[in-house]
Amino acid sequence: MLSLEVVMDWYALTRQLFFRLSGETSHELGLDMLGAAERLGVLQFITKQVPAAPVTVAGIEFPNPVGLAAGLDKNGDYIDAFARLGFGFIEIGTITPRPQPGNPKPRLFRLPEQRAIINRMGFNNKGVDHLVERVKKAKFRGVLGINIGKNFDTAVEDATSDYLICLEKVYQYATYVTVNISSPNTPGLRTLQYGDALRDLLTPLKARQRELAEEFGYKPMFVKIAPDMDENEVKLVAQTLIDCEIDGVIATNTTLSRDGVQGAKHGNEAGGLSGAPVEDLATETIARLQEALKGRLPIIGVGGILDGSGAVEKFQAGASLVQIYSGFIYRGPELVGECVNAIKSVLGK
Repeated sequence: MLSLEVVMDWYALTRQLFFRLSGETSHELGLDMLGAAERLGVLQFITKQVPAAPVTVAGIEFPNPVGLAAGLDKNGDYIDAFARLGFGFIEIGTITPRPQPGNPKPRLFRLPEQRAIINRMGFNNKGVDHLVERVKKAKFRGVLGINIGKNFDTAVEDATSDYLICLEKVYQYATYVTVNISSPNTPGLRTLQYGDALRDLLTPLKARQRELAEEFGYKPMFVKIAPDMDENEVKLVAQTLIDCEIDGVIATNTTLSRDGVQGAKHGNEAGGLSGAPVEDLATETIARLQEALKGRLPIIGVGGILDGSGAVEKFQAGASLVQIYSGFIYRGPELVGECVNAIKSVLGK
């Protein structure tokens, strides 16, 4: 195995080259190179082993509490490659019943000085059937989450049917399923987070989950929420999740706020903002959820984790697990082990 210094020099050089390309071009090229490195057996020589830090959440045993957030591997095409990087769990998607191209390009923008990303991808994916086939072919046998959504042209009032289609198709292949109702890039989707709309969505999903559990065993169902809620809205969402017996909540998705990127190149682009500028907002949402939930269901913390201390802050706010996305783009595989070590050192987990 190569030394950590060589690995980081390799990643830093690769990132410099990729950052000269457009956001989506470098994203696709990076994934293709990662997949090729895994197939050629190269990844094992350029990645550092991540220490074990087992934790049990929602009845699932995780080898460590640091996961890959949904969005990087939308179609499950790179599961085995990401598995080589030491993640305690991998979440793929968001997937929809039918393939869809997503929003027009350009739709992915890096803001390096702010360590941020703005995207308006719009659930571009190859459809749930493609993802299922990729999962079936993967060698990975660890914790795999599958994130589900609705097609852009399915009316919000008909969204339940799309979520049910995806749930039924992915259930037996997932360790857990995430219901994504918080992307800002599918018109009307975030309205599903509130009031009767949320209850009306989750009630039939929960009923179908129980039915599927009789055949395939119980698989937890999580709900992913936005950071753009006030304290009262967080309380209402938390109570609905409790009432519907949801197994966990992922907090948070990207934000519509532009705090921290005003005046930056691409700072006014439409879409969801992730990375360092969303860190405090996501952590605040986790803390509010923790207060409202009072430990009745676990929280998976996401948003702006770019170093080990950022991961620790999410745990201190109330998270039981964390996920990274933008931090992985800016820091590379080093971030996974750094977060695990920090969590073990500070929290003893």
